[in-house]
Amino acid sequence: MSPPPGTSQGAPLLVCAQMPGDVFAWADALRRAHFPPERNKLRAHVTLFHALPPGIEPELRELLGTLAAAPPPDAHVTGLMKLGGGTALAVESPGMVALHAEIAERMHGLMTRQDAQPLRLHVTIQNKVTSAAAKALQAELGPRLDHKRFRFRGFELYAYEDGLWRYIRDFPFRG
Repeated sequence: MSPPPGTSQGAPLLVCAQMPGDVFAWADALRRAHFPPERNKLRAHVTLFHALPPGIEPELRELLGTLAAAPPPDAHVTGLMKLGGGTALAVESPGMVALHAEIAERMHGLMTRQDAQPLRLHVTIQNKVTSAAAKALQAELGPRLDHKRFRFRGFELYAYEDGLWRYIRDFPFRG
């Protein structure tokens, strides 16, 4: 018997913070303009967890639904983040960091090393380029970067399958 549609179906789970439409469109346009096209298989995103085990999906859905009863956390693009061979938009959001900590507490012992590290909210707009190319983009974009203020809209849940993310569902903030 196969798992019901809208579930992870045995694939690792990813959780993202959902940006409002205008901020998403802006960040995604930057990503499309500067990410190597042959490697750009995803839309702009703010990843909270990269690979949670599929077996916790029911508990994770319940937790995200409960946490989404809160008001949407404020966020602010504070500048560029250097990734060595890439560039990201640095995002500051104490509210989202606190929600991430709650999820991490519940998922303790189930997270990968990457997910257990301190959260650095960001949107990757360029990756897997030379250090020189990353520095050039940072020099070009840094002085004219729009330091947008916004509120996250909710959580997004995905399954990681064959190098791509399959959408499962959103958990919009309701507070």
